[in-house]
Amino acid sequence: MGALTKVKERAFSLREEIERHNHLYYVLDAPELDDAAFDALFRELQALEAEYPELQLEDSPTARVGATPAAQFASVAHGLPMLSLNNAFSDEDMEAFDRRAREALGEEDLAYCAEPKFDGLAVSLTYQGGRLVLGLTRGDGQTGEDVTGNLRTVRSIPLRLPSDLAPALLEVRGEVVMLRRDFDRLNQRQRDRGEREFANPRNAAAGSLRQLDSRITASRPLSFFAYGIGRFEGVQVPQERHSDQLAYLASLRLPVSELREQVRGAAGLLAYYRRIGEQREALPFDIDGVVYKVDDLACQRRLGFVSRAPRFALAHKFPAQEALTRIEAIEVQVGRTGTLTPVARLEPVVVGGVRVTHATLHNEEEVRRKDLRVGDTVVVRRAGDVIPEVVRMLPDRRAAEAQRFTLPALCPVCQSPVQRVEGEVAARCTAGLYCPAQRKQAILHFASRRALDIEGLGDKLVDQLVDNARVHTPADLYALDQETLEALERMGAKSAANLLAAIERSRDTTFARFIYALGIRNVGESTAGGLAADFGGLDALLQADAVRLSAVPEVGPVVAAAVAGFFAESHNREVINRLREAGVRWQEGPGVTARAPGHLTGRTFVLTGTLPTLSREQAGGLIAAAGGKVAGSVSARTSYVVAGADAGGKYQRALELGVPALDEDALLELLKLPDAS
Repeated sequence: MGALTKVKERAFSLREEIERHNHLYYVLDAPELDDAAFDALFRELQALEAEYPELQLEDSPTARVGATPAAQFASVAHGLPMLSLNNAFSDEDMEAFDRRAREALGEEDLAYCAEPKFDGLAVSLTYQGGRLVLGLTRGDGQTGEDVTGNLRTVRSIPLRLPSDLAPALLEVRGEVVMLRRDFDRLNQRQRDRGEREFANPRNAAAGSLRQLDSRITASRPLSFFAYGIGRFEGVQVPQERHSDQLAYLASLRLPVSELREQVRGAAGLLAYYRRIGEQREALPFDIDGVVYKVDDLACQRRLGFVSRAPRFALAHKFPAQEALTRIEAIEVQVGRTGTLTPVARLEPVVVGGVRVTHATLHNEEEVRRKDLRVGDTVVVRRAGDVIPEVVRMLPDRRAAEAQRFTLPALCPVCQSPVQRVEGEVAARCTAGLYCPAQRKQAILHFASRRALDIEGLGDKLVDQLVDNARVHTPADLYALDQETLEALERMGAKSAANLLAAIERSRDTTFARFIYALGIRNVGESTAGGLAADFGGLDALLQADAVRLSAVPEVGPVVAAAVAGFFAESHNREVINRLREAGVRWQEGPGVTARAPGHLTGRTFVLTGTLPTLSREQAGGLIAAAGGKVAGSVSARTSYVVAGADAGGKYQRALELGVPALDEDALLELLKLPDAS
């Protein structure tokens, strides 16, 4: 046997041994070696890889120390969406979830897998041939950030799975957290260095994982827990029960919560919720509730999804945490749409592990209803990531000098008149896009991921552009140049070039995204999509009155009035014209107004999967143009399901109900006008 072969075998053996000890220490909390012995193995492997560079591998334990900083995180689409969960805040919510699932499945009793809900950052890990090749944050559920290099530094995540158990492809879903003991040590280190402490373990974990310099991530004590499987290829993966999949992940040396249990029915779910709630404070990590999942995977597929959440799973949150403090002042913030919101500035108080200094008071009517005054002692509540709110004041602690609050008649930012719309509790600044507060938020919204998606245009940069009078409306973004951007603080030549490239890419968009990007009050993504499909093009939309707008299925009277009012404002039309002149463009369709009357009237379609040439928006627009309706879920009243590649639960539900399924060619054939003969 040659010398190099022996070295290769020794390096392989060292890697296997080091990873085994990492698993024992970081996952099982059962180390077999002391630190000195482990360090000796690690140094030996480092020395071999330094002497023989050809032995260096991406999945070597020595790669966990981090690498040189990245310029930015790349955006990568999830193979399967990482959906959020619907929440339950009461026993009644949980019982309703169980009842709906049983009724949909026709079962008297259901088995569930119950798990703690980690308070961390959701990620996905993709293994190919047993090797970790990709790690993504959840992002918006459809697209995440590529943080593979940072996740490689998390020592509880195996870089290579046991070869005899690993499938060809395995996507693991889980949560990156920071254990409480590690959080305390990290903050002690921050104090020793005279640096800012972290507010709570979740913020520390999220901030650490999203460092562009993975060497910083490597220096932070992060942990990982797996809670599910996404895509996979291979017969090794159990396909009958969720609980079996969790046990399988544990066999691959992936950390899985030992607090998971299989329970039956609503009574079992409630008992588990209470048991975990009693243990919550003693756990080594933060949780904000428990998660229930129907255990049978075939039943999960039958239940399917609604909107952005699965019907087979539920997050049962723990009660909000509360604390006493004092209102030092009531300030007024102006939002993106001009809404004036009173905000209580509080005497700092820790609520649920987070230092709280401000809490929303929602509106003037709410302040009156709760009888809140400056100087009052109040109860502040916080639950999970929910913005802290003032629950009530304590009358017996009210000081004689406590001051009443009155909403100002003029906008505190631009001094324009404040308008109160009849029938609404909100008061709004009338300055529209000309108000600096609205201007900044309008530009940020315009550039957000689900709107025009201008990567790199964040809060601080928008602040500079607006404060320096470089940008007044979204249209001004397209007039920016390299010299202007480089003159801004912390903006080098490369960053400026990257931003200009992102602005250039944003010129090509979709009609629905453009409508959403305008920031019209009450118009979210779904409503924007409905307007795009119904009108087909911008000119038709600009000419529509409230009556015509109300004919769109997604639009009610309030939204119709908001849309009509927005387009009636001359300065809004001016900005839209300038955006078109700047080259912002999209593909337009015929719209409902151009359809042949009665062609597909009364027929309901559901779209699922990826079609070969049509986007969902295009397919929906064609269906609407022919008189049909597009729905989000399959029911007995569905006329057709249009299925593309990777069609999921909706397609399975259609088969069960006997709903006809169409591919793209069949849809296009159906959309043709009937023969005049």
